Amino acid sequence: MPNTEKAIKATYFSIIGNTLLALIKGITGYFGNSYAMIADAIESTADVFASFLVLFGIKYSNKPADENHPYGHGRAEPLVTFLVVGFLITSATVIAYESIQNIQTPHELPRPFTLFVLGAIILWKEISFQIVMKKSIETNSSSLKADAWHHRSDAITSVAAFIGISIALYFGKGYESADDWAALLASVFILYNCYKIFRPALGEIMDEHLYQDLEVEIKRISHSVEGVICIEKCFIRKAGMKYHVDLHVMVDGNKSVKEGHDIAHHLKDTLRKELIELGHVLIHIEPNFESIER
Repeated sequence: MPNTEKAIKATYFSIIGNTLLALIKGITGYFGNSYAMIADAIESTADVFASFLVLFGIKYSNKPADENHPYGHGRAEPLVTFLVVGFLITSATVIAYESIQNIQTPHELPRPFTLFVLGAIILWKEISFQIVMKKSIETNSSSLKADAWHHRSDAITSVAAFIGISIALYFGKGYESADDWAALLASVFILYNCYKIFRPALGEIMDEHLYQDLEVEIKRISHSVEGVICIEKCFIRKAGMKYHVDLHVMVDGNKSVKEGHDIAHHLKDTLRKELIELGHVLIHIEPNFESIER
C-alpha cells in the first residue's frame, strides 16, 4: 500500500475515533459532574479539527511537482503541523482557564460511573496512539506523528481525570476540586506535548540535518556502486514524506565527463530503488587523482 494511502487511512481512523470519544466524554462529563471529563471532551473536539487539517496537509503535500514547485508540495505538511500545535495550545489554555474557575467554585462530587468510562477511553487512546505512530514512522509523515501525539495527550488527560475523580470520590466532601486540579495538570502535559510535536516540524522547515541514520545508509549503498570512490558531502532535507538529498561524489579524475555522468545516474537510480523514501537526488561529481578506484 502506498505511503500516502496509509497516512490517509490512519487520519480517517483518528477523525472517526475522536468524534465518537468527544461525544462520549462530553455526555459523561455533563451527567457525571466531572469537569476533567468535559476538559477531555474539549481536547478531543480540537483533535477532530486538527485531524482534518492533517488530512488536508497529507493530501496537498503529496501533489506532484509542477512548474512553480519543482520539489513538490511537501513543505505543506510541517506548516499544517504548526496549525495542529496551535489547536492543542488553544485547547490547553481553555482547559487551564476553566479548571482554575471551577477550583474557585463549589460544586458536586463526580459520579462513580465516570471512572468506568475513563478506563475504557484510556485503553482505546493508547491503542490509537500506537496504531497512528506506527503509520507515521512507516510513511515518514510529521503531521501524522503530530496526530499520534494527540492520541497520547488525550490518554494523558484521561489518566489525570481518572486520578482526580478517584481522589474526589475516595476522600469525599471537601475534595470536589481534585477533579479540576486533574484537568489543570492535564493542560500542562498537553503544552509539553506541543513542544515535542513542534520541534521536529520546525527542524524540517529550517532544513536541519537530523537524519544521521539515513545518511549512513546512503553512504553504504553509494560505496557499493561501481566507480564511486567515496562520498565527500551528503546533505539531507525532509519535505512531507520524502527526503531530498544532495551528494558530492568522488570518482576517478581520469574518467571522461560521460563516464562521470553515467556513474552519477547509476548511483541515483540505485539509491532511489533501494530507498523508496528518497525524493529528489542531486549528485555533484568531484574528480580524484590520488585514490585508487574501488
